[in-house]
Amino acid sequence: MSTLTEERTEESAATPAPPPARSRLSRWGAWASVAWFLVPALVLFLVFVLAPIVVAVWTGFFKWGGIGPMDDFVGFGNYTRLFDDQVFLGDLGRGLYLILMSVLVQLPFALFTAVLLNQRLRGRAVYRMLFFAPYILSEVVTAVLFTMIFLPGAGMADHIAGFLGIEGLQGKWLADPSTVMPTLFVVMIWKYFGFHMMLFLAGLQGIPSEILEAASIDGAGAWQRFRHITLPLLGPTIRISVFLSIIGSIQLFDLVWVMTAGGPNHSSETMAIAMFQFGFKRYQVGYASAISVVLFMISLVFSLFYQRYVLRRDLSGAVTSGGDR
Repeated sequence: MSTLTEERTEESAATPAPPPARSRLSRWGAWASVAWFLVPALVLFLVFVLAPIVVAVWTGFFKWGGIGPMDDFVGFGNYTRLFDDQVFLGDLGRGLYLILMSVLVQLPFALFTAVLLNQRLRGRAVYRMLFFAPYILSEVVTAVLFTMIFLPGAGMADHIAGFLGIEGLQGKWLADPSTVMPTLFVVMIWKYFGFHMMLFLAGLQGIPSEILEAASIDGAGAWQRFRHITLPLLGPTIRISVFLSIIGSIQLFDLVWVMTAGGPNHSSETMAIAMFQFGFKRYQVGYASAISVVLFMISLVFSLFYQRYVLRRDLSGAVTSGGDR
């Protein structure tokens, strides 16, 4: 009998006691607090992000003008028409042009300026402010300003071209298909390079000065220090800057819309401009929805690919589980 009693005592001791009611209430209170802060954000995300995506995908299967019921189902007809449209294929080419020019011209220029302003220069704070100031302006204000600068006959650009002896460019900046895209890209550099310059400056100031001093003592020159120390340590910042530059080039809209509206003769049109034109000017909402879906898929696929293969080593230690602490 005593042995049986001891076994029951041991089993009862091994069985954990149920948590007290106060502990359960505190746990439910913690979950309620999480829900209180999380649910509004989820609702906004569902209403303003996921729902428009679903609606655009569904609308892209119809030939619809935006008014009345959607009863003309065309399946993938809008997408077939899309990739048979030479203007849209030109939009893809112009987007690629902006991407290449941003990565190969704008970012190196921003990096060079950041390296220069990271030196001990007199008045460098003023230069940093002046170079970053255009980024603060809205795209519409920037577009209106440069529309006046490139105004044929009376704009500052024509006067400068005449002074430099390149009269052939006068009046052609935004009016000629051969010059409109380079002109727009000059405006893009003026508007956005200051943002990337500040990113590079932040990255440069995060590099320990002891490493550069040690390399200098070992006899490394300025170019060797930049190539073998600064650039590798600045790699994460450069990769983030490239990502933001490419996504911005893909989705460029308001700057181009105010300055040229995609003209002349579609020579400055982007995918976002085409989407707006068909959706709100020509009332071909189904076709515009198909353009928006393609634009979204290009951005999504690029973002996933870039994060998986380019940002992987930068993000590998960013997320840790509780067991790793």
